[in-house]
Amino acid sequence: MSALIEFQDVCKFYQMGESTVRAADHISFSIQKGEFVAIVGQSGSGKSTCMNIIGCLDVPTSGTYLLDGQDVGQMNKNQLAAIRNKMLGFIFQQYNLLPKLTLLENVEVPLMYAGMPKAERRERAKLALELVGLGDKLRHKPAQLSGGQQQRVSIARALAGDPAVILADEPTGALDSRASDNLLDLFEQVNAAGQTILMVTHSVKAASHAGRVLFLRDGEVYHQLYRGSESRESQFRRISDTLTVLAEGGGAHA
Repeated sequence: MSALIEFQDVCKFYQMGESTVRAADHISFSIQKGEFVAIVGQSGSGKSTCMNIIGCLDVPTSGTYLLDGQDVGQMNKNQLAAIRNKMLGFIFQQYNLLPKLTLLENVEVPLMYAGMPKAERRERAKLALELVGLGDKLRHKPAQLSGGQQQRVSIARALAGDPAVILADEPTGALDSRASDNLLDLFEQVNAAGQTILMVTHSVKAASHAGRVLFLRDGEVYHQLYRGSESRESQFRRISDTLTVLAEGGGAHA
């Protein structure tokens, strides 16, 4: 079975004066449909670069990125925008909700830009908000919600478009502990229903909810851990131990 996301020897280099920054240095990995994968690593490890390429916001300098078998690196800006709108749902640390719109209208916005008929987008938005536990707040404005609830609206907005992959960039970064726990439990529920999720995070706790963790260091894949039948507590310890080795400069063993 072909991978939904596949990096084949992907490099991304930036020229900074006379210096070349290797933001991604021959990275290879694949993600199958239905996986929940976390990417972790210290600042400068290449996490954001990988997320930008996976999200079709950038293209590799060399190597190949395949999204559902399509070579993203060969696409022009219009093609990148089309595949991004069709296949990807984004969740960010900042919720990016429009304050004057209701929750229902906020979730509808990307569907409107995609050209979806009003009745269909209204129904999709309603179902998505119900899925994240906000079906009784359709007419509320964002300011009437807690931070955790606002982040749930952003998840509903991502889910409403029925994306092949949800890309979550530090989704718990602005949340307190309880809201983070609720959000991560929701991610597991959504993933159990078949949704593919790729999450970039600094949080060991957030990463421990994923089925697989990819560790990046200096633009390279350093190691990966599969959760399997491990408890979240056990996976938390394994991730922490690996990050300690990373911080101490241990040798690569991907």
